[in-house]
Amino acid sequence: MSPCPDPWLDRWLPAVLERADGAPVLELGCGEGRDTRTLVEAGLSVVALDLSPEAVGRARAAVPGADFHVQDLRDPFPVSAAGVVLASLSLHYFDWAETLALAARIRAVLPPGGLLLCRLNSTRDHHFGASGHPRIAENYYLVDGVPKRFFDRPAVEALFREGWRALSTEEQVVERYSRPKVVWEVILERLP
Repeated sequence: MSPCPDPWLDRWLPAVLERADGAPVLELGCGEGRDTRTLVEAGLSVVALDLSPEAVGRARAAVPGADFHVQDLRDPFPVSAAGVVLASLSLHYFDWAETLALAARIRAVLPPGGLLLCRLNSTRDHHFGASGHPRIAENYYLVDGVPKRFFDRPAVEALFREGWRALSTEEQVVERYSRPKVVWEVILERLP
């Protein structure tokens, strides 16, 4: 894991602990387990997914208390219910229809009042692909051979229009990489 701190979850942990209410936290795109560690150390049960077997292997070694799965986010989730879903920089690889379908599947796994904490690439994230790459569709580019979506405020609102109440929507600069990264931090509550 990178030595750069990224304590974004710290301010949300009280809400995560309350809303999880004994149910697991489902983490989509766990990478090497940076956020997983924060959740497990807070006493939460975590089911974490990532497409990379290498990243999951490192996460398993770093955070043995979590339940890790190597899988595509578009595949069925390994849990049918979660109190909280965490998706930090993992919902941006898909075309718009798949992205909307993924948001609906996340909503379906949460109970009313369940939380989704996510971070999304901002259209202002020029260090990491929001410009200078082949365009696939509006705000969707082929970045070093990988499709990557970038969000402006209207896209964030459109993604979570159906069945969600936004508790916080903030554009922020993250200092966890070699260069500053601009993201949307979005905290949502599932409506009944």
